[in-house]
Amino acid sequence: MNKPSLDPFKQRWKSLGAREQTLVLVAAGVVLLALLWWVALAPAIKTLRTAPAAHAALDRELQRMRTLQQEALELQKVPRTEGAEAARTLQTSVTQQLGASAQLNVVGDRATLSLKPTAAQTLAPWLAQVRSTARAVPIEAKLVRSTARAPAAPAKAPVADAVPAPMQWEGSIVLALPPG
Repeated sequence: MNKPSLDPFKQRWKSLGAREQTLVLVAAGVVLLALLWWVALAPAIKTLRTAPAAHAALDRELQRMRTLQQEALELQKVPRTEGAEAARTLQTSVTQQLGASAQLNVVGDRATLSLKPTAAQTLAPWLAQVRSTARAVPIEAKLVRSTARAPAAPAKAPVADAVPAPMQWEGSIVLALPPG
């Protein structure tokens, strides 16, 4: 095997003056320090700077997971709801909370909720409630934002007092009922 010869470099080094050798050593030292900075120190410092924010984000995620775990444990404690009882509970909640804006049709272990324009502030809590009380799970939703407008304000009403209409949804939601 032929080893690369360093003789030309050694000769060139010896031909340099003392001042030039010092400058080459200083330049090599600066390059090594820059390389050390970019490879070892900068990433470590960046990690140290971002660690508190990442730690806080992980703490929030852990808290969220613990909350979800607690909710799951509480749901497990709730007595099982049979199919017929779940359908009655579902019908009662539709009548009480959604009123005339919704119609429920139960066939077997599926319930289809048909919605006329219904406020999102009413629909979201209803979905959460029926999931926990009737154990009904949404399996399909075909919702569109309703184009129905709130009644027109009188002409005398100032524009500053106008309150935007709440978001409304219409369409259908298919729920799976527990077997029973």
